[in-house]
Amino acid sequence: MRGLIERVLPHRYPFLMVDAFVSQRGDTFECLKNVSNNEPHFQGHFPGEPVMPGVMILEALAQASAVGLAAREGGAIGDGRVGYLTGIENARFRRKVVPGDQLRLTGTITRFRRGLCTVEAVALVGDEVAAEATLSFVFAAA
Repeated sequence: MRGLIERVLPHRYPFLMVDAFVSQRGDTFECLKNVSNNEPHFQGHFPGEPVMPGVMILEALAQASAVGLAAREGGAIGDGRVGYLTGIENARFRRKVVPGDQLRLTGTITRFRRGLCTVEAVALVGDEVAAEATLSFVFAAA
């Protein structure tokens, strides 16, 4: 399903944060992000104790949300539109994410109409919540 990810997301290395699309059922989805020591942010966050920055976890959740929505809509969000993150609410970070972890990026689409979308998103390592947030998007021409 790498093709779906690259069709939906304009991001490319080193800013592409979704490695695999796993599933979509109704309004729920799951994607994966393999956290690797060679990612650029680990050079300075933090030397000697690499920790994935919270903003990068939120970005991974936002990208996974766009992929999940596209999968729900049959593989595309339509007419060349791109999802732009417009809001983050109730963000909570529950555990460190370090190289070697695999993030399960899950979410439930709670609203999608007229180009506006809201997702209840959760990043897990195994069954442990690493981060969660309510994300809002608008889909507009690129």
